[in-house]
Amino acid sequence: MKSFFKMMLASTLGVIIASVILSVLSFVIIIAMAASLGSSPTYNLEKETVLKINLNGVIQEREDSNPFNELFKNSAIGSYGLNDILSAIKKAKENDKIKGIYLYAGYPSGGYATMEPIRQALLDFKESKKFIIAYGENFTHTSYYVASVADEIFMNPQGIFDFRGLATSIQFNKGVFEKWGIEMQVFKVGTYKSAVEPYILDKMSDANREQVTAFLNDIWKTLLTGISESRNISVDQLNRYADECLTFVTPESIVKYKLIDGLKYGDEVDTYLKEKLELKKDAKLKIAGVKDMKTVPGVKKKTEKDKIAVLYAEGEIIEDEAPSFLYSGHSITAKEYVKELNKLKDDKDVKAVVFRVNSPGGSAFASEQIWHAVKELRKEKPVVVSMGNYAASGGYYISCCANKIIAEPSTLTGSIGIFGLIPNGAQLAKRMGATHDGVSTNKHSNFADDVLSIPFIGIGLLPARPMNSDECVMIQAYIERGYDTFISHCAEGRSKTKEEIDAIGQGRVWTGNQALELGLVDELGGIDKAIKSAAELAGIENYSTAEYPVQKDFITNLLETSTESASEKIAQVIIGKEAFEQKRILNAWQNYDYRQAIMQEW
Repeated sequence: MKSFFKMMLASTLGVIIASVILSVLSFVIIIAMAASLGSSPTYNLEKETVLKINLNGVIQEREDSNPFNELFKNSAIGSYGLNDILSAIKKAKENDKIKGIYLYAGYPSGGYATMEPIRQALLDFKESKKFIIAYGENFTHTSYYVASVADEIFMNPQGIFDFRGLATSIQFNKGVFEKWGIEMQVFKVGTYKSAVEPYILDKMSDANREQVTAFLNDIWKTLLTGISESRNISVDQLNRYADECLTFVTPESIVKYKLIDGLKYGDEVDTYLKEKLELKKDAKLKIAGVKDMKTVPGVKKKTEKDKIAVLYAEGEIIEDEAPSFLYSGHSITAKEYVKELNKLKDDKDVKAVVFRVNSPGGSAFASEQIWHAVKELRKEKPVVVSMGNYAASGGYYISCCANKIIAEPSTLTGSIGIFGLIPNGAQLAKRMGATHDGVSTNKHSNFADDVLSIPFIGIGLLPARPMNSDECVMIQAYIERGYDTFISHCAEGRSKTKEEIDAIGQGRVWTGNQALELGLVDELGGIDKAIKSAAELAGIENYSTAEYPVQKDFITNLLETSTESASEKIAQVIIGKEAFEQKRILNAWQNYDYRQAIMQEW
């Protein structure tokens, strides 16, 4: 027996040592690759250069700091930071070496409120009298909205012009859960709080249909108005074109409708750009990308001690890093952002803060912590919120106490409401043949303790019993208290009564246009306007700007990720993969906030 345990211990240690050695070797190789990719030499901007803006990709508030992105900087589908695109356009306007912009349309992932500041930056660029040429193999509503500002627009002769009006579709999973034997128990405040509907309904409620119709039509109106002004085509005529579903009409018809100026292949566009630059046919076309422009210095300005801090917050709001059951993507971690806000409050050089919010919301508790930190920051210096695609529910929660709120016309905001979503797996447990029994000292001691697990795997899935009537009353009261706190904060921040906020709250989603009329935001515009407003509130004219949280370099990210991965591998070897996964899921449930302030994804 002793020999057995010795062999088992030796084998375990061998596995751990081998894993560590392999991890170290992999780490060294990655470090070597990072060293060659991570250093970004200053781009040598030559005369007669054209800035190319590729809209065929993922557009985030800020690009993830990862040098491996350099491998794909010239690919057809890229990943870009909105801040980098806006900076590149500004530099292109100021730099005499850049003669124009080549806008490559496609399928941008950014929402309409992300496209708006790009469009406005291009309109500002046109004041330089430099050209903008747009080309697309395919156009979507979003890419065409931006491209419509160009001097000339060309499309591939076999391209698709997808212009048919806006629509949204929601998958309702009530029937799926019923087949599985899972009941979703919902507790909410807000007639329009629709995030729970896919779990409990098989179609949109009348209230949800009302709000979606209102904000979708408002966004469509904004798009058509912009296109109409740029292309000199009436809004009514554009709507008639959309009713034709231009997706399937001939490209020649798109030219006839004057939505584009001609049909060209990609190489023909290159030739046309050479002609614009008065270059010879065999001359090389000099193209600078958005990522190239990051290292090109802008107009030199005197370094100012006074700073306007721009704090970016993008994604779901959570208390701590843990898997989410309701949302995927970037996250705004309360613990991290409270620290960031406190640092900015104590930084004497920071005279004002622009809080850039792009979030559909999340945990009400986490939102409360960030709201409190913003309120404390405001006591020391002005805070201006700049809203992105979303600043709704928890996203509005963390914004409402700012000195000023500025949104894009198509920003989705409001959604002032709270809900709780607790699954009941009693029927699933019954089908599986699983039962629960135990001992309690008090009436509600076993609240949410009966967790259905899969035998042999041991992974806890969901509560295995419904809430009883007393528990339902308590949870509903808990949700209502959260809503009362929410509207109280909004009333205080927006100088309104709770009754006034409740009347425009109830979970209803508004566009930036609508929110301006209701007093939920103060102005329409982008981040540049927010920065200027922050400077005015701070009473400063000369200042520099700085972005936060400070992005970690690739090596730091790699070290942290490698350490976490190594720790996880060792833990899996010691306690077993199944037990490790169970702990991860239990951790997620423990961090789950019963009060959610999050809007439905659109």
